[in-house]
Amino acid sequence: MTSLRSLLVALLTGMLLLVGTISYAQEAKPAAPAGAAEATPAVHKKSLLEKFNEGGKIMYLIVLCSIATVYLAIDGVLRTSRNRVIPPDQLERVKALFRDGDYVGAYNYLKTQKSPFANVTRVGVSMLGEGKTAVEEAVMQELSKESAQMSFYISYLSVIGVCTPMIGLIGTVSGMMGAFDTLGTTGIGDPTKLSGRIAEVLVATFSGLIIAVPAFGLYYFLRNRAAKAIHDIQDTLNVLFRKMPYDQLAGAHIGGEELYANTPNWIASHETTAAQINA
Repeated sequence: MTSLRSLLVALLTGMLLLVGTISYAQEAKPAAPAGAAEATPAVHKKSLLEKFNEGGKIMYLIVLCSIATVYLAIDGVLRTSRNRVIPPDQLERVKALFRDGDYVGAYNYLKTQKSPFANVTRVGVSMLGEGKTAVEEAVMQELSKESAQMSFYISYLSVIGVCTPMIGLIGTVSGMMGAFDTLGTTGIGDPTKLSGRIAEVLVATFSGLIIAVPAFGLYYFLRNRAAKAIHDIQDTLNVLFRKMPYDQLAGAHIGGEELYANTPNWIASHETTAAQINA
């Protein structure tokens, strides 16, 4: 988590420095000498800050969406990495315990670890005494749970991809309403002003699309990474549980959790009554 925050801070700092450098370079152009004749009228190139202000207050929401996109992308890459999903040290430790036949030790070890591999393997080990079918069903259920947790934050990239163009469109429509309201009151004496105003209000929609396209691309990229991570866990467990001696483990209760299921009370009471009669 600390490395993720450090990476995010470094990335955001770099973005801010880049924006500031570009803005400063555009605003700090040297002026023409006083005695030089102007061959052509000076063309004012707008800085990024000026374009940002032209988009209106809605641009602040788009900036928040861009920051969220960067954060979710970094988090998704780290969350679906092979070393985070199946830590090599955990895998080697479980292999050693399986070789020794110490399934209770493997369960206790996995209970102290935090990773998708540890969670799924722990559930499978806890069901060894119930047979192969019960183990496979428990593993598949836990894999489904881990897949949902892994994809939870990734799905927000899709939400950002859908919402940011709509947010930009709100700013554009609001600006167009103001432009045409001005046109209705002052007339079209200077068409260049109207065209300039329309260009300004389209900044919000353009900015929304700039965020939406990478967000959608990152969403599908990370979704495929998450699916591959789940398949990697499944393949690893197929190797670990191959030739598992289920017959020798039948009835074993691994884990030590309390078992709540018991003989139905009417059967227990009937056996007690029969024992009293026979006595």
